Amino acid sequence: MAARAALRRRFRATVPARLRLLRAATVLLVVALGILLLAAGLAANGTWDDVADRDAPRTTSAASLNLALNDMDAQAANILLSSGDGGKGALETPHTKAVTLYGDARREIGHDLRTLAAAAQGNRADEKIVESITDDFAQYQELIGRALENDRRAGGKPDAITDYREATDLLRTSLLPDARKLVSSNDAAFDSHYAAARSALSAQHVVVLVLGLLLLAVLGVLQWYLARRFRRNLNPALLAATACALVAVGLGTQFLSASASDLKVARHDAFDSVVALSRARAIAYDANADESRYLLDPQRRAKYADSFLSKSQELYGVHGATPATYDAGLATTWQAYRADPTDLRFTGEFRRELDNITFPGERAAAEKTVDAYAAYERDDRKIRALLAAGEEQHAVEFCMGWEAGTSNAHFGAWMTALDEVTGINRAHFDESVAAGRSELTGQLPWAGALLLLAMALAGLGLRPRLAEFR
Repeated sequence: MAARAALRRRFRATVPARLRLLRAATVLLVVALGILLLAAGLAANGTWDDVADRDAPRTTSAASLNLALNDMDAQAANILLSSGDGGKGALETPHTKAVTLYGDARREIGHDLRTLAAAAQGNRADEKIVESITDDFAQYQELIGRALENDRRAGGKPDAITDYREATDLLRTSLLPDARKLVSSNDAAFDSHYAAARSALSAQHVVVLVLGLLLLAVLGVLQWYLARRFRRNLNPALLAATACALVAVGLGTQFLSASASDLKVARHDAFDSVVALSRARAIAYDANADESRYLLDPQRRAKYADSFLSKSQELYGVHGATPATYDAGLATTWQAYRADPTDLRFTGEFRRELDNITFPGERAAAEKTVDAYAAYERDDRKIRALLAAGEEQHAVEFCMGWEAGTSNAHFGAWMTALDEVTGINRAHFDESVAAGRSELTGQLPWAGALLLLAMALAGLGLRPRLAEFR
């Protein structure tokens, strides 16, 4: 009898202790999961703020600066090319258009420099680049101002060209390289932040899965222990707690997985294309400026012809092409691609975009852009042929005209097509950011609430059993 009483006392001492231990493990796991999901949510919120409000705007501002510098210099050349001699014989519509676009580009540069100066604070390398660009841009404006002033007087064109030559040399040797460094620097910083965020999300995903499985295992053991020791059916409260925990863990892992997926779409599927297309646009404006420079400055025609071909190769690279063979090479390689989209024999920014086709309508828009580019390239050959035939005025009018069928009209159509494919990627970037943020206010609060409910239900289910030992 004494032995049986001792055994009963030991049983009564052991069972509640085990129940309390399992309850404590449940509480600790729920708290750990809750803290982890809260930390993951705060980190994800910070990541989306950085992506939408810092990393992407800084990179696009640097790309915009690169474009605006090219555009301003192109319009300066167009002003000089269309102004006649001291205003006499000016091409009125092209001249007025060039003056307006020149002012727009100058204001855009000022805005981008202010944005980048604020963004560069704390990064000494970027601060120095922005300072260098600001100083060089002031000198560039002074040279262009002097060129335009000389151009206003009769017979001042040679002096104006000399001043413009000095300004465009400053642009090409200092301003543009520094602007491209800012694009690369800000894009690399964005990619670094993206890689760190993705790595953190992957680690959090694994830990949530491990803790979630442990929590479900503890609740399962608790259910089994109660059924075995008390010889009763399943505990309804514990069963409900297990269901809540299972759903909460599922929501938590889904939140982390969806956040990682949205981040990948935003950064690589969408923004990589935005950067490539922004570079393409800047190169396009520089190439367009080379045409105007070619007509404006006879002494440098060979240099500007080579520069135009180099820009063309950056956009759509044709191996071994010369000015005489480029169009045929473009037509051949593009026809091969249209027959088989995996046949990508060309290189350059267009190839970079076509390698990253992701969204509905993107391929058709990208192909339309290349078609428009090919039409513009053929116009360049016509300009040079007119000049070689001694029809310089006709060449200038064709280069600078905005009527249908002229070079500028085809350039505008090319830029419109480029804007369309860029817009598709920008829209999906914005959608991914919005989707990532909605995960925070959608699934995550429910996961936290279900974890708290699971903890409460587990306590409720154990209370009657523990009360038996009081």
